[in-house]
Parts: sequence; structure tokens; C-alpha cells
Amino acid sequence: MANTFAEAGFCFIKFNFSHNGGTMEHPIDFPDLDAFGNNNYTKELDDLESVIDWISDNKELKPIVNLNSLHLIGHSRGGGIVLIKAEEDERVTTVISLAGVCDFGKRTATTGGLNDWKNTGVKYVLNGRTKQQMPHFYQFYEDFIKNEERLTIKRAVSNLKTPHLIIHGGSDTSVLIDEANQLHEWNPQSQLEIIPDANHVFNAKHPWDSYTLPKELQKVIDCSVSFIKN
Repeated sequence: MANTFAEAGFCFIKFNFSHNGGTMEHPIDFPDLDAFGNNNYTKELDDLESVIDWISDNKELKPIVNLNSLHLIGHSRGGGIVLIKAEEDERVTTVISLAGVCDFGKRTATTGGLNDWKNTGVKYVLNGRTKQQMPHFYQFYEDFIKNEERLTIKRAVSNLKTPHLIIHGGSDTSVLIDEANQLHEWNPQSQLEIIPDANHVFNAKHPWDSYTLPKELQKVIDCSVSFIKN
């Protein structure tokens, strides 16, 4: 996907959040469960700001980067992160949410079993791919409550001044299409694109081991490139 954007003429930077559980040696899997458990939305926003700062201040990148044209793309939970950052950082010129969530407060990571979670300090969620029990330490909930206004996606989207593209799969069962419609309702100036028959990952998989993208994901890229260029 990154290569396809680069071939379209963009300087494309992809990164992992600092506490996503991966390491430099194993960026796709989750060997560092302690880091994963200590992740939260605020850290992800800080990570994204660090990347934007790095792009803006890196002298080696200046010959190839147009800082007046900075676009954020985020998928699923990351879709919510980029929307919040786009609203609060005037350096961002467009934002694209792919199968993005519309409400962090109702996600399983921040709801359910609060008493047990507080008492034990941790709750676990099964990773369907790796079969690992992924820890969520109680600090995740505490950080959300402490920063709930900032982390309210509705607030960010309703106040968004930058162009916003919403892309969602018509067959997404992980983040329902209702959430895309909700985002569009909060920001009527946004552009909504539904990819028919596409699931939550637009019929790709993780990790992706083919040189050819699914036609649904290629459609996502085509829509994104057209949106940014226009």
C-alpha cells in the first residue's frame, strides 16, 4: 500500500505506535506485551505528533517533502486518532479515515467489567491471529476518563476544518458501516465512499505477503489519491 502511494508521487511515511507491542526485530507480531498493555489513546496521539514534528523539522526530508500538503490516513482505531489530531493540529491539510471508529468510549477496551478491571489492574482480549491473550492495563481506562473531552471523536469531527474522506467497507463486521454514516452526519462537508463487499481490512490480511493488492483495497487507494490531489 505504501509503495502504491509512493508510485503515485507522494512521500509516504508509515509507522507503528510506540506501544503497539511490536519491536524493531518483530514489527508485525507482539513480543512486547508489557508495552501493549501500557498503551493508550493519548500516547498514540503523542506518537503521531512526534512523527509530524519529525517530518517538519527533518532537514534531509525538506527537498522531497511539501510541508504545505500534509495528509493523515488512519485505519480502524487509528481512524479516530487521525481525526482528533487533524482537528487540533493546523499543519494537517487533509485527513482520511479507513473503516474508522466514531466513538472510543464504547469500545471494548474502555468498557465492561470495570470493577474487576480496577481490582486486578488488567483485562485480557484474545488476538484472533496470534492467539495471544493481549493485556489491557487499567491505566488505559484512567487515561481515557482523564482526557475524555479531547478523545471524543464527535467533538473533533464536528469542529474539523480540514477536508475529510471517509472510506468504509460495505461488509465490515468489525466496525459497522453505521459508524461511517455517523462520522459523515457530524461533518456533512466530508466525503463518504462505501466499498461494496469489502470487509474491515478491505479484503486484505495481516501480514500481507502478496505483490498484488485486493481490488477493494486498490479502490481505497484510488479514492484516497484522487481526494488528496483534488
